Amino acid sequence: MMYDRILIRYGEISTKGRNRNKFIDKLRKSVRKTLEDFPQVQIESDRERMYVLLNGEDGRKVAERLKKVFGIQSFSLAVKVEKDLDKMKQAALELFRSLYSEGKTFKITAKRSDKTFELDTNEVNYEFGGHLLKNIPGLKVDVRNPDINLQIEIRKEAVYLSAENILGAAGLPVGSSGKAMLMLSGGIDSPVAGYLSMKRGLEVEGIHFASPPFTSERARQKVVDLSAKLAEVSGHFALHIVPFTEIQQAIHKQVPDNYTMTTTRRLMLQIADRLREKFGGLALITGESLGQVASQTLESMYAINEVTSTPILRPLIAMDKTEIMNIAGKIDTLDISNRPYEDCCTVFVPASPKTKPKLEKVKHFESFFDFEPLIEKAVQETERLLVKPGGADSGQEEEDLF
Repeated sequence: MMYDRILIRYGEISTKGRNRNKFIDKLRKSVRKTLEDFPQVQIESDRERMYVLLNGEDGRKVAERLKKVFGIQSFSLAVKVEKDLDKMKQAALELFRSLYSEGKTFKITAKRSDKTFELDTNEVNYEFGGHLLKNIPGLKVDVRNPDINLQIEIRKEAVYLSAENILGAAGLPVGSSGKAMLMLSGGIDSPVAGYLSMKRGLEVEGIHFASPPFTSERARQKVVDLSAKLAEVSGHFALHIVPFTEIQQAIHKQVPDNYTMTTTRRLMLQIADRLREKFGGLALITGESLGQVASQTLESMYAINEVTSTPILRPLIAMDKTEIMNIAGKIDTLDISNRPYEDCCTVFVPASPKTKPKLEKVKHFESFFDFEPLIEKAVQETERLLVKPGGADSGQEEEDLF
């Protein structure tokens, strides 16, 4: 069967009122970017539906891309037909035969938004059900749990036939809730935090701290590969790689060993906050889960957060490790995160980090050294990559997508 379009259903966007069109516009831009290597595709939208016009492109391949786009509740590969009963019946039979195999059951589900059409919904169900039963010997009806549900949607401009409802990623379109910066390590948690933030409509850019030669090129590549997975949601992912070696060496010279982790996180947060301001973000995102490690106790968070008043989003705060790993498996980041290449936090982790650091103590230890020049230098020397699914382009100017 040669499908000519994909019909996209909005889901949560449909609950929006006067600003619904803004959300639809964000979704349209996400879909366009995700499908940019299908050059014949065209995208049309209104308040109720979005249509991807295939124009000869492979509908199944396009559908695989759409599964990852936030803002789509479900979609169907569809055929557009004139509002002519004979043509509708011919197209319905052809579509059904492309999916049918012996023993499968079916039902017809008609929707008629065009009340001027000559048949009402019950009449459409009977007319087309009878047509299929007449032309396919042995076919049986099952209205409760059919193998094939032939959907006939009669709208003012045309009739749309489809037989599959494919679930989308749901959520809100990327960019509809503003921009935030993700503290992206090479671990399991932070990519999941980024993914869940994107699901709520955030445009997310990553910030990764690298400490060569203590961290390897393979550790850097691991983070680029994680970014490429996040890029599959919207077609691109901006990644900022911060040179952090000099700062970590200074920390370990100036701060007692059991407080180095607290100071390290505080300086990372200050750098991330300046990059957020530079690139127009409104919040920071971390992969913290309460109590999971020493830096994620409430006392540690209190001492670390003191350096900024910027909102810090923690999508994983109440999740346990098993829940996080399950999501990482579903979004295909788990195997990448498990590669044995360490980031700067694991390389420099102290033997006995403080789980309940005192804010006054960490500020006292930091007061003996002026970290400001090193922080500013790290911000200025940060490298920015525009990562796309499957790879990265360094130094490329980012299109205004959101």
